[in-house]
Amino acid sequence: MAGKHERLCVGIIGAPRGVRGEVRIKSFTADPLDIAAYGPVETEDGRTLTITAAQPAKSVVVVRFKGIADRDQAEALKNVRLYIDRALLPEPDDEEWYHADLIGLAVADTDGTRIGTVATVQDFGGGDLLEVALEGQRKTVFVPFTRDVVPVVNVKDGLVVIDPPPGLMDEEDRS
Repeated sequence: MAGKHERLCVGIIGAPRGVRGEVRIKSFTADPLDIAAYGPVETEDGRTLTITAAQPAKSVVVVRFKGIADRDQAEALKNVRLYIDRALLPEPDDEEWYHADLIGLAVADTDGTRIGTVATVQDFGGGDLLEVALEGQRKTVFVPFTRDVVPVVNVKDGLVVIDPPPGLMDEEDRS
């Protein structure tokens, strides 16, 4: 569904490392080091940052940006999201989706009853979860993004069908 989102978020800057301007980045790319492979990245406010060095470090990538030379400059970047132009990425294969394409899709159960909307896609270490904002409520639920629980994803038609396991959603959540 090219064109739905012109930019895709590929990471978020965390804390500085050391005193020479390096920062930790939580990378959202399949291979975390690929965050440095797409060329310059852009911030939400339109600034362009060029990654000059990247190395893996536990669950993050440590990078150095051109022009960021000390800890204070690095600290100012904390929590900044990094984007690239979607055109730089390949089209996803069958049964693969960019998280950005899932956000906003309608969610229905296997009977066709509208449940809500995909609010976010999260991974807290145990695999992807769809956060579903329930229809007519402020409440959200996390749904395991597995074929058993999410048998249908149709980005073109804007629909995700879920078959929640018993206990995932109380009856009062669906009324």
